[in-house]
Amino acid sequence: MHSSNMEEDTKPLLIPVGGDERDYGIMNIQFDPADLKCKRPFHVEPSNIVSVNDDTQRVTDEASAMNKRIHYYSKLTSPSDRALIAPDHVLPAPEEMYVYSPLGTAFKIDGCTDGYGKNSSIVTIFMIWNTMMGTSILSMPWGIKQAGFTTGICLILLMGSLTLYCCYRVVKSRTMIPLIDTSNWEFPDVCKYYFGSFGQWSSLLFSMVSLVGAMVIYWVLMSNFLFNTGKFIYNYVHDINVTDLVPGTNGSNRVICPGTANKDQPGNRSGMFASVNNTSFELFEEWWSKSRTVPFYLIVVVLPLLNLKSPSFFAKFNILGTVSVVYLVFLVTLKAAHLGFHLEFNWFTANEFFVPEFRIQFPQLTGVLTLAFFIHNCVITLLKNNKNQENNVRDLSIAYFLVGLTYLYVGLLIFAAFPSPPLSKECIEQNFLDNFPSNDIMSFVARLFLLFQMITVYPLLGYLARVQLLGHIFGNVYPSIFHVLVLNIAVVGLGVTMAIFYPNIGGIIRYSGATCGLAFVFVYPSLIYMISLRQSGQLTWSTLIVHIFILILGLANLIAQFLL
Repeated sequence: MHSSNMEEDTKPLLIPVGGDERDYGIMNIQFDPADLKCKRPFHVEPSNIVSVNDDTQRVTDEASAMNKRIHYYSKLTSPSDRALIAPDHVLPAPEEMYVYSPLGTAFKIDGCTDGYGKNSSIVTIFMIWNTMMGTSILSMPWGIKQAGFTTGICLILLMGSLTLYCCYRVVKSRTMIPLIDTSNWEFPDVCKYYFGSFGQWSSLLFSMVSLVGAMVIYWVLMSNFLFNTGKFIYNYVHDINVTDLVPGTNGSNRVICPGTANKDQPGNRSGMFASVNNTSFELFEEWWSKSRTVPFYLIVVVLPLLNLKSPSFFAKFNILGTVSVVYLVFLVTLKAAHLGFHLEFNWFTANEFFVPEFRIQFPQLTGVLTLAFFIHNCVITLLKNNKNQENNVRDLSIAYFLVGLTYLYVGLLIFAAFPSPPLSKECIEQNFLDNFPSNDIMSFVARLFLLFQMITVYPLLGYLARVQLLGHIFGNVYPSIFHVLVLNIAVVGLGVTMAIFYPNIGGIIRYSGATCGLAFVFVYPSLIYMISLRQSGQLTWSTLIVHIFILILGLANLIAQFLL
């Protein structure tokens, strides 16, 4: 009897109970309770619990007390010492067990694992592709224009390969820590292990930079899309034939050069050809301005959504991101088929209509690409749910290849099809949709898709910022409505300010990408790899030189953004 109890005490903390392999977890992730030991802790406060059904979940007092006791015992020994692991018979019933999600909340599921799921390789690849594809795709043609056609192609391939290698180093960073169970660790935990509190707080800082940068980019783009969508609807309802007072091509596939108009004419004025009240139209343009009014109108819609405690409702609209990217690819293909290709190759000298193949502004593209290929802070979470863990590196590589292929396809087609002459390639905007007039129906549909998608994603980004900042400072993601409101007003205010005074998404993307990429892409993965090799006595001069060079590249990438 005593031997039996001893055997029970050496079993893992949580034993999965029940569960059907056909049951699907959060975000279509399948969990197989028969595979591995379950995640800990098994309990969180009810205020932090998100249910799949949005039902209020409760945890018994006994489960709560036992959870606090286990947390207390876990602090008495090192993580590698398993002497004080709780035996199975003290654990609560399976229906009272919860699993942490990447959003910092907890989901109740039928059975639990230590993070390893039943996603096939195809699902894993698609999830990484869908997570990585973002607003950077809109700036890819502009980035190629800044670097030059041939240089742009080379940089996309090189930056894709470099960020993939650094992402590989992130994935492998946990496995290089000896004598400690790191199966539930994320990359910030690894940074804390190697660099202490500095690693923890610096990773938090750079993660906040990426989140706030993304929220600012979203606000600028939402203002842009809302302005053009409202303009299209107003003109359609009032049967107004409007032509933008900007240089452009003629015909049904009109392409415009708004940058030229911005230098010569202030505001967002348009020329009107219709028998309509001029005063009414001018009044509309006065109250529907891209830079003076529309960024403020968004506050009425978005700010209340940011103050919601749970973002679970908006997570259901994640599929819109995939739909938007697929539609953009379709739009680009159709536009290129109608416009044809317009290319002229000249390595170092520009002319009236074309840019050289190599330009000194090429670091602007590397800054954009750093954010475009950025997934390093959550790649461990995504790969944990891969059914075949031995395929993680292969699946990650395939996902990066598909992302790079998508960026190349959109960027190269828009650049090559841009009608030069009569327009110069310099006219390609930081958001390539701005090169199509507001009355272009296909562009209108794209803007409408992206506007709705961003309105649903923005609260999720705000929630992540709240989890990371307020959760670390107060130990609670919703300490009070006052704290949440102050944080949200600050972020929204920054977005409005940038939409008014600096609505250049290419600049914002490259600044935030180069800043957060310095830490998560270049510095931390390389430093951690070199330290771990040195501790095991396996560090060679060639490895040291290569990874120091990667560090220098990351630093140079950041500095160059402020010099160009």
